[in-house]
Amino acid sequence: MTMDGPAPLLEIRNLRKSYVSPEGEASPVIDIAEFRLAAGEHVALRGGSGSGKTTLLNLIAGILVPDSGEIVVEGENVAALSESKRDALRARKIGYIFQTFNLLQGFTALENVALGMLFGGGADGARARHLLERVGLGDRMNYRPRQLSVGQQQRVAIARAVANRPKLVLADEPTGNLDARNAAEALDLIREVCRESGAALLIVSHDPDVLGRFERQVDLAAINRAAAGVAP
Repeated sequence: MTMDGPAPLLEIRNLRKSYVSPEGEASPVIDIAEFRLAAGEHVALRGGSGSGKTTLLNLIAGILVPDSGEIVVEGENVAALSESKRDALRARKIGYIFQTFNLLQGFTALENVALGMLFGGGADGARARHLLERVGLGDRMNYRPRQLSVGQQQRVAIARAVANRPKLVLADEPTGNLDARNAAEALDLIREVCRESGAALLIVSHDPDVLGRFERQVDLAAINRAAAGVAP
């Protein structure tokens, strides 16, 4: 994509993030000059331990604040927003599939999806039910996470991530806790649901089988000048 083309959905410019050690020394984690993602594009970001992959996704989502630089999502610079405005933007435009799913254990699958919608346009029970049916959990809506298999919990997390019709879905090692067959099925489902809603997808993984399913692959270590020796 050139600067003369349409504006990217996501654009990162001169992004830097460091953590301070207990000894008071700053340890660079992210130092990315430029990265772009087009609307509706699916990209796999290759990142092993120490590449800063989770930190990068958390910066894009507005969960973390960078030391400097810009993270522009559909024209809004996430890095320049207050915490409340970052939360609001994330609710409206960004879905996040966490590696550990982050489901609320005391709530049913249906409630987990519906509660995620409260931070956007408001809970929509009909849409929550539709999404759970779409991911094959029509008969498990009233089950709590502990009553579901790992693969089923992943499907709840996928439904929750797209519940607010986000423009961008972030996925942090979404198949890391699944066996090979369930991993392939989960990845196919994530991509299908994103295509159906027109969402762009940025997934980070170290799994060659996952990476091989994407036309565009980016080596995070190659674009992150702070990659060597940092925590994931």
